[in-house]
Amino acid sequence: MPETTVPSADFGICGGSGSLSFDFPTALADERVEVLADGLAFDTPFGRSPTFVHFRVTGPHGVRDALAVKMHGWRRGVKRADASLQTFWVFHEAGVRKVLADGGVGSLNHLLDPRDIIVPDDFIDLTVKQDIYVRGDHLLIMRQPICPDLASHLNAGASERFARVFSRGTYLVTDGPRFESVAEIDYMKRLGGDVVGQSLAPEVFLARDIGACYAGIYIVVNYGEGVVREWQHAELKSIFFDESETIARIVLDAIADADLEAACGCMELRKPSLLGIPDDRPRP
Repeated sequence: MPETTVPSADFGICGGSGSLSFDFPTALADERVEVLADGLAFDTPFGRSPTFVHFRVTGPHGVRDALAVKMHGWRRGVKRADASLQTFWVFHEAGVRKVLADGGVGSLNHLLDPRDIIVPDDFIDLTVKQDIYVRGDHLLIMRQPICPDLASHLNAGASERFARVFSRGTYLVTDGPRFESVAEIDYMKRLGGDVVGQSLAPEVFLARDIGACYAGIYIVVNYGEGVVREWQHAELKSIFFDESETIARIVLDAIADADLEAACGCMELRKPSLLGIPDDRPRP
């Protein structure tokens, strides 16, 4: 049965393929974490939501509550766009102010190798999703799509644990779930993408739609087709299972350490929509 009341939370966590093989946050066995409820699902205007874990993190700034969902609860017959809307409706009802995400990506930039970490600062959305919003009452300015404060925490945590971490780059988003062709990868490189994946849009603008900051950490799991060399399934599998706990710990540290009141400027890029606003200019 779905829950009727969404619990309050400061953080929303979109767990992607970077941490999918890990039971986040329970398996971390971290003394800062208290799991309050698991398997929470809610009826939303966009259909039944995926299941969430409600947990509490105690850190230097005190106690923070968070709601985490895995891969938007991928369910057969539920499109990714619908799952994203369900997820962010729940985040909005919870009062989420900060959204953190992780994922695995393919390299478009030939200087990026498997197991490299990128915290992108920009994106190109090649998906065909349309009319994706929870509120839809604000102009969403994408001049600075990624929260610099949240990104700094992810970068700091990653730099302590990985050999190569890139603090900027462009994430090119596709619908998936298939891998791209050689010609498509060549086209995407020419557009200016550094990595390619499926888990940054519409999340990055849905976060701004509900009034929350967004940042994500992504691990390179394969070369794009035609980049450097043919990628190996065994290598992808190894990264998928070997690095998930590390990614999870970086996300947890960001929940504990991020400043909820940081002067990041994200909400200055969210303006009331001009649609439906009465024209109050004086008439001659």
